[in-house]
Parts: sequence; structure tokens; C-alpha cells
Amino acid sequence: MVVTAQGGNSLARLALQIKDLEAQVKTCQLCRLAKTRTNAVPGEGSLRAEVMFIGEGPGYHEDKQGRPFIGAAGHFLDELLAIAGLSRESAYITNVVKCRPPNNRDPNPDEMAACAPYLERQIEIINPRLIVTLGRYSMSKFFPGERISQIHGQARIVDGRLCVAMYHPAAGLHQASLADIIRADFRKLPVFMEEAQRVLMAPPAEVVEERIAEAEAAREFVVHNPETGAVLENVAIYTPAPAAAEAPTDLAINTAPIVEEMKAAPPAAKSKKSAAKKDSYRQMSFFDL
Repeated sequence: MVVTAQGGNSLARLALQIKDLEAQVKTCQLCRLAKTRTNAVPGEGSLRAEVMFIGEGPGYHEDKQGRPFIGAAGHFLDELLAIAGLSRESAYITNVVKCRPPNNRDPNPDEMAACAPYLERQIEIINPRLIVTLGRYSMSKFFPGERISQIHGQARIVDGRLCVAMYHPAAGLHQASLADIIRADFRKLPVFMEEAQRVLMAPPAEVVEERIAEAEAAREFVVHNPETGAVLENVAIYTPAPAAAEAPTDLAINTAPIVEEMKAAPPAAKSKKSAAKKDSYRQMSFFDL
């Protein structure tokens, strides 16, 4: 674990909460990935990070060392963080799933659901103003039904938090033409950070707790329903049919120019219990991306 924090008792409490959560992740046996991992990879960074980066899952090197983004994609991420004026010490970095899928395959829906409460708790504890999704699997949590090729470098306000969709750094390594596109998207982050700091409020506690409760309910389904095969060997994976998601009512930002459009279009009014909010917080948004 690498955690940086400065301050008084409140930060000490946050450190205890993160340490407890990391212990749960490292001993988790809720999905098949526990059988093949070397180390679980909870995440690392600043307890006061204003920006949280959420990737897909650990790779070979991350599995060996228990740290996120330390392989080739991680080296590119370090370059991208520097472009945005950030560092590993000032941000918080984690993944949708905390254990490496065998042979770096895509994470399965039930595996993501089993890990979802851990991610939601991390968001609650760190309480970032800006969430940056890296790749299509983390993107689907905040931009359901979208395609990364169409919305990369764009943002949406989701109940008081700004979420920005980015390509995964590995995409720039596998497809050279994407590397400069990813760099250009990261150059926008200082503007997003400035606006998030100036105009956004933290989500209310009841919204955070509702999202966590929904994640835990989804996890209970996959863990205890034999049809998913989440904790059973040699059982076919149950994959729910893609849901037809409505466009969230939260503010969608098309950054051209960034600041002007953020100022011009206020978020649509909605009740805390509205179906639209639940759609935007869907924990198992698995689409044909």
C-alpha cells in the first residue's frame, strides 16, 4: 500500500478506513479471480486526492507486486499524469476489479459486480471531485451505453462529481495512433480540475450510501446465485442481456470549449430517489461496446 496524507485526526480516520478496506480486498474470496491471483491490488495514492483514476484490472506486474499500473501501461500513465500536472502521490489510482483476470482477459460481469462495493467504498473514503475512467469497463459505470471512441476526453457531472472518460493507457501502447489522442485528452484535465474545484459540491451522504447499497445488492446476487458461477468452478458464466439505458439526466459536457459549455448548461433538476439517478448509478452496466 502506498498512501500519502497530511493533516489531523480526520485523515487518521481515513487511513484506518482505507487500511481496513484493503485488508478486505486482500483476503477476498468472492469470485473466481481469488483462485488465480498472486496478490490482490486494492489501489494507492493520496487520501486527499481530488482526482481518482479507475482502470480495468491488474496485469502481470501488478499481480506480482500488489500495486496498480506499474507495468508498461503504468509507465505511460506516469507520463500522462505529468502532462496533467499530477503524480501518483497527488492522485488515487485503482481498478474496477482488484485481482488479475487470467492471461489479462477482460473482466467478467460477475467479477466486476463482486468487486463493485470495494470501489464504491474507495470513492466514499477518498471523496474525489474528479473521477477519470481509463478504458471501457470503468467508463460503463459512469457513461452507460456509450462508446469510448465517441466520448473520450468528455465529462459528465454525476450527483456532484465530475467524471471524465479516457482511453486506457494500454490502448496507446497497442495502437500508436491513439497515443497522441490520449495525451491531448490528459491536457484537458487541469481545466476539468479547476472547474470541479470551483463549482462542484460533494455528493450528499444519502446518495453515496444508496450507491454502495446497490453495489452490495448486485454482489449478493452474483455470489449467492449459482447461475452466475461466481464462486463455483466449471460453471458457465451468466451474462445478463444488455439493458436499454436511458441517457442520464446529469449534465453532459461536450468540451469545445470546455469552460463555456460547463457554465452554460446547468444540471437538470431531479429527485434523490428518481429512476434517472438510479440509471446513472447502475452497478452492472454491461454493454456491447
